[in-house]
Amino acid sequence: MITLFGLGTGFGLPEISPFATKTEVQLKMAGLAYRKQRAMPPASPKGQLPFIEDDGELIADSTFIRAHLERKYGVDFDDGYGLEARAQAWACERMIEHHLYFALVGARWVDPVNFAKGPSHFFDGAPDDKRERLREDAQFRVAENYLISGLGRHAPGDDIELAVRSVRALAVQLGDKPYLMGDRPCGTDATAFAVLAGILTPFFESDLRRRVETFGNLVAYVDRMMVQYYPEFAWSTAAEAA
Repeated sequence: MITLFGLGTGFGLPEISPFATKTEVQLKMAGLAYRKQRAMPPASPKGQLPFIEDDGELIADSTFIRAHLERKYGVDFDDGYGLEARAQAWACERMIEHHLYFALVGARWVDPVNFAKGPSHFFDGAPDDKRERLREDAQFRVAENYLISGLGRHAPGDDIELAVRSVRALAVQLGDKPYLMGDRPCGTDATAFAVLAGILTPFFESDLRRRVETFGNLVAYVDRMMVQYYPEFAWSTAAEAA
């Protein structure tokens, strides 16, 4: 059986890591049996989550995990869609993972109130004499990545305006369809759901969340996907929060 390594439940979400959520939803889409195990990034071959173990082989990075599942198990996550739709799905995924995701990072890690409420607790089990230093170092590294992404170079508010352009593009792409590309889910739906749910969770307050809540079709989309792939999870629906 495949073992999926992620951060586990938290922050009002069935899985804290958006990328682990992406992989878990794709495992569900493929109908593949798996078990879940908590891990921290240093345990991964690439120093990031998620990673999986499959017949003794470790595969890290959600995109490479998807490729492994497609190759080994004959899964086509974009089944039913033509070349144009597949290209659009890939472009959307790159926009989400290399732009919108970093807006989530800013809201969760760079905002001092949200950091204290959420990510800072990753280090609660560290020795007393090292805990605060570990927290500071981790927040600094994440803030540095936020800066490198480009969003962190802008004044507060300007970064949100840029992120909202990506959110609006997703809302237009979704339209009144049940899924991003049409009547059936594709691999990128797992990515979009993971990041949007990470933004919309009521656990964190942020300007980004309030702006995303104004896109009714995306709010409803996240709620539908949560019911479809995590029916057992007590999700405080994004629609109710909005």
